[in-house]
Amino acid sequence: MNQSLEGRLSHTPVLPLVQANEPDVAVNIARALVAGGLEVVEVLLRTPEALQCLAAVTRRAPDSIVGAGTVLNEGQAIAAVEAGAQFIVSPGLDESVVGVAQARELPVFPGVSTATEAQRAWNLGLRTVKFFPASNAGGTAMLKALSSVFSDMKFMPTGGVSRSNLAEYLALPCVLACGGSWLTPADAVARGDYNSITELAIEAVKIAGEARP
Repeated sequence: MNQSLEGRLSHTPVLPLVQANEPDVAVNIARALVAGGLEVVEVLLRTPEALQCLAAVTRRAPDSIVGAGTVLNEGQAIAAVEAGAQFIVSPGLDESVVGVAQARELPVFPGVSTATEAQRAWNLGLRTVKFFPASNAGGTAMLKALSSVFSDMKFMPTGGVSRSNLAEYLALPCVLACGGSWLTPADAVARGDYNSITELAIEAVKIAGEARP
């Protein structure tokens, strides 16, 4: 699964973040993203209904690969897997969360922002990690510095990534893909304007294609 997921992300290196209070809304967002060419989605565990949303997307948007984001502890990781998560993403590096994913042979992308955290991840056997919060943690300059030491690691910058700097991040060989919430703006979700989400996805795929021809 890890090779399959990373292959998808390498081909279309954008990971949209989905946050919703209702399963139907989450499913509609995921379908809109898939229609725009983004098949890998990260459902954030930031609402009381997040696990129901995750399970609904897994069942009702079968063309998508669905992961759980903002996974903070072992219990959330187990619940996310039981809800159907196909990969796990965390804002920070927690060994118990990594352990849950590794025990189930699921991809896991913990967040790092320093060399110390990257080294801990490397020694846990991880070769792809989230870089968070990307813009506040030094952006592309920090990624260049980290990759000069951890040359066999790939990073997924998230936090402050947008349409305006997506190409800049994707130009770095150490970046597998970029995550971002600009693809699923809250105002569009509130209006039920899923066509605009599809249009943003199409734009992101175009930018990625130009950055990595």
